[in-house]
Parts: sequence; C-alpha cells; structure tokens
Amino acid sequence: MYIILLGAPGAGKGTQAAYVAQELNLIHIATGDLFRQAVEQGTELGMEAKSYMEKGILGPDEITIRMVLERISAPDGESGVIFDGFPRNLKQAEALDEALAQQDKAIDKVVYIKVSEEELLKRLSGRWICRNCQAPYNAINSPPKVWGKCDRCGGELYQRPDDTPPVIKQRLQVYFHETAPLIDFYTQAGKLLEVSGEGSIDEMGKRIITALGEGN
Repeated sequence: MYIILLGAPGAGKGTQAAYVAQELNLIHIATGDLFRQAVEQGTELGMEAKSYMEKGILGPDEITIRMVLERISAPDGESGVIFDGFPRNLKQAEALDEALAQQDKAIDKVVYIKVSEEELLKRLSGRWICRNCQAPYNAINSPPKVWGKCDRCGGELYQRPDDTPPVIKQRLQVYFHETAPLIDFYTQAGKLLEVSGEGSIDEMGKRIITALGEGN
C-alpha cells in the first residue's frame, strides 16, 4: 500500500504518518527528516538544503525527488510506504507516479489533513523540539514538565529556525501556493480522502485509519 499524507505545516502530518505506518506496517518517509539528517551530517546536499530550510522555502524539486526515489528503492520499501511531506507540488507528484509505474506500483490513497490557518499558526509558533531525542512539545497543548527540558531525556529544548512567526507565515504562503493544487490533482484521480485535523492525536489517527478503510 502506498499512501500520501497532505496538509499544511503544523497539520500533524509527521505524527499521524508515524502512527499510520505503525498500524499498517508501512515505511514512513518524511522529506523533512531526510533534509535535516543531511544537514546534521554536513553533506553537500545538506548544506544546500540548509539555506532553503532557514528561509522557509521548499528545496528544489530535483534534490527532493532524487532523495525520495532513492529511499523508496531500498528493500524495506517493498511492503509499502507512507509519504509525509512529499510530493509538495504537481511536478513531484508526476515524478512519483512515473517512478512507481515503472515498478508496477501506484499511489493507493491520499489523505488531506484539513486544519484552519488560525490553528496552524498557534501550533507552529508554540512548537519546541528536544535537541537530543527529537521529542516534540508545544507550549500550549503539550508543554514539558520543566520548561526548557525534555521530559524523556532531560535534553535542551529548542525552536527550529522555520518555526518562528515570520517564517511560519512564509511557509504557509508557500504551501498554499505550491501544494494546495495537489488536492485537485488527487481528487480528479479519485484518490483523495479529506480528514479533519482538529482534536487529539489519537482522534486524528483513528479518523485516518477509518477513512483508509482499515478501521474496525
């Protein structure tokens, strides 16, 4: 099974993709994580990606497509994949369809997590990450027990450069300009499922599983 999760920054794609991947035994591929790993490792690709990430601008299609296609060609991708943060635009969607078709595969379903812009701004501006274990926190919805310290490992919490208010607004503008047309693209293909992104993480996860026809 090949599934795509669509949604604006802050919609909860990463959390829900991990949940669905575990429930359905799929590989979770997040382009954001692939880029961040490349930055941390100091690769040539990582250094190039860093300048885009800090400005809230999407990485070039060629780089993103190459990274993702290499990842899905790995042996563990045979059982199926859930794509988180990819494709971001029509060019990437077409490249993905073409690559899968060459392997006699295709996207099965596309889940669009719909969240109001007001809620997105609130979620993103309050998001903090543990520098050690990458555990996520939110100043409003899920704060740490001791501010600035991770509940799990005691690591320092920090805010990503792309989670500051000016960059958040830029990210949302980029998303709605480049990614929103994918909703029409997959609707016309008869593959789009729209799910509300409001409510708790568990509620959202169950909603997605049910929409995919995998719920009890």
